[in-house]
Amino acid sequence: MKPSRISIIIPCLNEASYILDTLKPLQALRRRGHEIILVDAQSADNTVELSRQLVDLVITSAPGRARQMNHGAQYATGDVLCFIHADTVCPDHIDQLISNTLCQSKKTWGRFDVQLSGSFWIFRIIEWMMNKRSCLTAIATGDQGIFICRNIFHKISGFADISLMEDIEICKRLRKISRPICVNKGHLITSSRRWEQQGILRTMFLMWSLRLGYFMGLPTNTLASKYRTHVSEK
Repeated sequence: MKPSRISIIIPCLNEASYILDTLKPLQALRRRGHEIILVDAQSADNTVELSRQLVDLVITSAPGRARQMNHGAQYATGDVLCFIHADTVCPDHIDQLISNTLCQSKKTWGRFDVQLSGSFWIFRIIEWMMNKRSCLTAIATGDQGIFICRNIFHKISGFADISLMEDIEICKRLRKISRPICVNKGHLITSSRRWEQQGILRTMFLMWSLRLGYFMGLPTNTLASKYRTHVSEK
């Protein structure tokens, strides 16, 4: 397929410190006719005020990344939906990368290699492991900019309304259709703030334990509670 329009959907909550860095590189896409939709979960800071002139649509949603992304998809008009975290910086030609890879493939979804923003050497190892694991397992994480043809997204009823692991859950369903396109050019740069704030090794262990818990069938509410406890600790 040759997508004519791409909808970038960004769920956010209290991201005033990062949202401008995310939105500014995407303005070239808007000039080329694509759209950016910000889905805010009632931020208490000035995220929405900072964003309003840099997006095509701001909508409010109940909290929960899966709910926010599904809500944004309801308003999207693009042929392809691309879901970006609010602290992720995309290359200004991300639309061309998506269009080219879809045109050259019979697949209908994909994701990008990710680069962590921190300069510490261990981040290079972590990001390599993330990207390699994703290609091997056909499972992507939300910070890898998952993109899906809109008709396929609606056909599978979008993201499951769960508290955590919505990215892994949807990938498990999508890979029954096809493996993802793994775009290894034009890396997305995602913030390493939580790794730096909470400790690199401690965060690695948390992520592994959450994934293991999910695959063992633990309720996503339990996993989400564990994650919130981790990020709230200083």
